[in-house]
Amino acid sequence: MILILDREGYCSNDTVNIGSIHDPDDDFVLCTLENPWLDNEPYISCIPKGAYDCVRVNSPRYGNTFTVPDVEGRTHILFHWGNWEKNTLGCILLGKSTNSRDMIMDSRKAFGEFIKHTQDVDGFLLDII
Repeated sequence: MILILDREGYCSNDTVNIGSIHDPDDDFVLCTLENPWLDNEPYISCIPKGAYDCVRVNSPRYGNTFTVPDVEGRTHILFHWGNWEKNTLGCILLGKSTNSRDMIMDSRKAFGEFIKHTQDVDGFLLDII
């Protein structure tokens, strides 16, 4: 499975990156919220563009989810729910919609859809463009 995270064409400013994640093989699409690009600094920056092999994990806080391993200088990058930049700490938040500025909505519902969409895989390729 390949999922594409597209940061282009969405609102970006000094505090957040709003984008989308989609499966090119069907109509699965969700909104994303990440930190802005701050030179890959842990907890305050989004991760660099590129391709990553994501792996299923059981997070103490978020339960069944996926991590983005092998990001140089970074650890514990997860997909999870949250609505605001303060909820991300360098992770990728999922939502159903956005206010087009600095927030995503229906994040827990979106996270549930993400887990359902990935239920048959232990990992996937994430391509960040």
